[in-house]
Amino acid sequence: MANRLAIVVSKGTLDMAYPPFILATAAAAMEMEAMLFFTFWGLDIINRHKIDHLEVSIAANPGVPAMAKVAGMVPGGTRMVASMMKAQFAKAKVMTIREFVATAKEMGVHMVGCQMSMDVLGVTRDDLMPEVEDVVGAATFLNFAQDAQITLFV
Repeated sequence: MANRLAIVVSKGTLDMAYPPFILATAAAAMEMEAMLFFTFWGLDIINRHKIDHLEVSIAANPGVPAMAKVAGMVPGGTRMVASMMKAQFAKAKVMTIREFVATAKEMGVHMVGCQMSMDVLGVTRDDLMPEVEDVVGAATFLNFAQDAQITLFV
């Protein structure tokens, strides 16, 4: 097996955007080859129109504090919780998702969009961040993943 990390990114919320980038950049720092395969709602993370407006998954997330769940029920509450989370990350000096995309690219992380998901959701190549390496089918990702030491689905 190659020294590789393969991650399927299928969720497009702010709280689900951080884990794949943290893991992929850590892998790259450890000299592992890493690929992020963005599919379905995960495409929102690399969508240049949506990347700065990702919200937090509140309703179905058991780890969200009770106060945040209440805030999520009022109009604009989800946006407010996302703003609070962004502020917490900034205070802790954690990169924004946009910064993670740029850093991942600089570190050689392969970021690819799923062609079928893009077709189904009406996402075009022009909608994606310029750092996205390619738009591929599932077989291309599987060819990479079959030689990976670690494969994750987030």
